[in-house]
Amino acid sequence: MPAQFADYADLIAATDLAAIANPAQIPDAYLLGRAGRVEAHYIPFDYVNPAARVVVVGISPGFVQWKNAVRAAQQGLRDGLPLPDLLRAAKYTGAFSGAIRPNLVALLDHIGLQRWLGIASCATLFGADAHLMHVTGALRQPIFVDGKNYNGANPNMVTTPLLQEQLLAYFGQEAAQLSGAVFVPLGPKVSQALSWLARRGMLDEARILHGIPHPSGANAERIAYFLGRKTKAALSSRTNGGQIDADRLALGEKMTALGMAPLR
Repeated sequence: MPAQFADYADLIAATDLAAIANPAQIPDAYLLGRAGRVEAHYIPFDYVNPAARVVVVGISPGFVQWKNAVRAAQQGLRDGLPLPDLLRAAKYTGAFSGAIRPNLVALLDHIGLQRWLGIASCATLFGADAHLMHVTGALRQPIFVDGKNYNGANPNMVTTPLLQEQLLAYFGQEAAQLSGAVFVPLGPKVSQALSWLARRGMLDEARILHGIPHPSGANAERIAYFLGRKTKAALSSRTNGGQIDADRLALGEKMTALGMAPLR
């Protein structure tokens, strides 16, 4: 049975976060599974927004997110918050902070998702229209490889048994509650994982919006080209403009099939 907050509430309340400076120091009681170099640990990310119309999917929460979520849950326990409010606060503490948020908003607005949602801009998904969005990871629990944050590439999440189990037990169950939403995978590894789940009947491939560049600040050139802020001739050799064009075309066709306005 998937791990649930009720099983970890006492542990979370008693955890001394000041004594935990890296993943190796996370208490063993949080450990969900280990296979060689790979470990999965519990994080209080149980909250699911079943009313969401758009689901933004990253790879996996990292160590900083683990600490922030546990800290938010501890505060919620001290304040006596109702469980749904506590879990929501833990899930969304610091979500998409820094350069990622404006990049993500620009990308989602560029493809016209705000018009499909009936809002002025996807910026309000982080405020007044937060009820329309759910944020999660293909691997909902933190994954550490050799004591470092998992990067989605090594090992392959769709061929590694422990990671397959995590995909099915957590994101797969979330997706089943979000059948009316569209899914925005952040990056090709997440796209691959979502399609793997779709082939197993966990979600509808037609509702996965593949091809949007990852909004990380390190991906600035791909983002600029996707948004039309940089010409193909000006791209460096590291950026495949032809592939981005093909991704945009496929994305536009999928959005049209879903009744969305075509890409600009």
